Amino acid sequence: MITTKTTGKYFEAVGRRKTAIARVRLFIASKGSYEVNGKSLEGYFATKEMQQTVTDAITHGKAAEKFHITALVSGGGISAQSEAMRHGISRALLVYDVTMRGKLKKLGFLRRDARAKERRKFGLKKARKSPQWSKR
Repeated sequence: MITTKTTGKYFEAVGRRKTAIARVRLFIASKGSYEVNGKSLEGYFATKEMQQTVTDAITHGKAAEKFHITALVSGGGISAQSEAMRHGISRALLVYDVTMRGKLKKLGFLRRDARAKERRKFGLKKARKSPQWSKR
């Protein structure tokens, strides 16, 4: 478990995906690092794809500075949490430097992906699946 006390100026934003919420803070640092709920990036997100999803905003946005990124993530599944974190990092990068907006918007990282599970309706088995119909 990583317990680093980071003080000083930071850039904060909130990212969301489905029911996952990520509160992200960017600290300017000499070396880039990630901390998610007190764990390292590799310790929290097991697969390379999810780690890549989180780091996409920094690598594709081509930030001039290195950042120590801390995030408090809650709700949803692990995949939605990684996408919520990417959304939060992208928003925090805009607070840091507004000129990155064009690149991040073109990549689609600033859009809040609003797709979520549809609610179940009464009389149906799932959101749209109905019981089998029999004539007799």
